[in-house]
Amino acid sequence: MSPHALLQARPGWWLGASLCLALGFAVQLGAVPITVTDWLLIHKVLEWPATSEVSEALSGGAHVLFNLRLPRLLLSVLVGASLGVSGALTQSLFRNPLAEPGLLGVSAGAACAAALTIVLIGELPTIIVAEVRVLLLPLAAFTGALVVCFSLEHMARWIAPGSIAALLLTGIAMNALAGAVIGLCTYLANDEQLRSLSFWTLGSLAGAQWLWVGLFAGLLGTGYCRLRRSMRTLNALALGETAARQIGVDVDTLRKQIIVWVALLAGLAVAFCGMISFVGLIAPHLVRLWVGPDQRQVLPLSMLLGGLLLLVADTLARVVAVPAEVPVGIFTALVGAPFFFVLVRQARVQAG
Repeated sequence: MSPHALLQARPGWWLGASLCLALGFAVQLGAVPITVTDWLLIHKVLEWPATSEVSEALSGGAHVLFNLRLPRLLLSVLVGASLGVSGALTQSLFRNPLAEPGLLGVSAGAACAAALTIVLIGELPTIIVAEVRVLLLPLAAFTGALVVCFSLEHMARWIAPGSIAALLLTGIAMNALAGAVIGLCTYLANDEQLRSLSFWTLGSLAGAQWLWVGLFAGLLGTGYCRLRRSMRTLNALALGETAARQIGVDVDTLRKQIIVWVALLAGLAVAFCGMISFVGLIAPHLVRLWVGPDQRQVLPLSMLLGGLLLLVADTLARVVAVPAEVPVGIFTALVGAPFFFVLVRQARVQAG
C-alpha cells in the first residue's frame, strides 16, 4: 500500500497518534524541566483532601507538571478542537471555505462583549463581582458571539445571498465595529482592566485551570453528540437550501442550531483564552483537502486537527522566548494570514 493510500485509509488514527505524540513532547518542554520522579508523584495528586504533606511533595517540577503544564496543554487541545469544529460548522452554514468565526467577526463579537463586561463590572461591589465573575464573563462572550452570528446570517442574506465577497465584507464590518467598542473600553479602563483587555486581544492559555478543562471537555462531548445526529443533514445543506428542503430537511431549525453551537464554542473559547484566530479556518480546510467534503469525517477530524494546531502553537509560544512567553494569538496569526491569502487566490482561480 502506498503512503498516500495509507494516510487516506485511517485519517483519524494518524491525527490521534500525532496529537498524542505532540502532547508527549510538549509536556517535557518549558522553562522548568520535568523528570520521571515528578510523574511518579501522580498518586499524591489523587489524594483528597489535600494535606500539607501533599503540598510539600508537589513542589518544583511536580507542581509545574500537575497544576500548570498539564491543564494548559489539555486546555489548548480542547480549545483548538472547539475552534476547529466551530470553523467547520461556519463553513458549512455559509457554504464557502473562507468563512471562519474570527474572519466573520464572531470571535470579535465575543471579545467585545467580554471587554464591556470587564469594564462595567468594575463598577459593581466587590462581593457581587467575586460571586458572579466566573459565570458572567463566559455568558457575556457567548451572548456577543450569538448576536454577531445571527446578525451576520441575516445581513449576508439581505445584502447579497450566496456572495462570498458580501459575506467577507460584512465580517470585516463586524470586526471593525467590535474593534471600535474594544478600543473605547480600553480608553475607559483602569490599569487592572487594561491588563485583562490585553489578554483578550492577544490570546493566551497561561491562566488554564482544571475547572476550565472539565468545562470544555463536557461542552465538546455534549456538542459532538448533538451534532453527530445532524451530520447527514449538513451534507444535504451543502447542496443548497432548496435541495435540502426538497429531501425533507428543516433548514431553518438546522441553521439556528448551527449558529447557537458556533456561538457557544467560539464564544467560550474567547471568554477563557482570548482571541485566537485562523485555527477555525485552517483545520477544516486541510481536512477537506485530505478526506473530502463529507461532514461525517470533516467535523471529528477538524476537532483533532484544531487541537493539534493550537497545541503546537502554544508550545512554541511557551518555549521560543524562555523564560518569557509570547501570546499564542501571534503565532496563529503569523501562520494563518498567509494561509488565508492562498485560499483567496485559490477561490479566484476556481471562479475563473
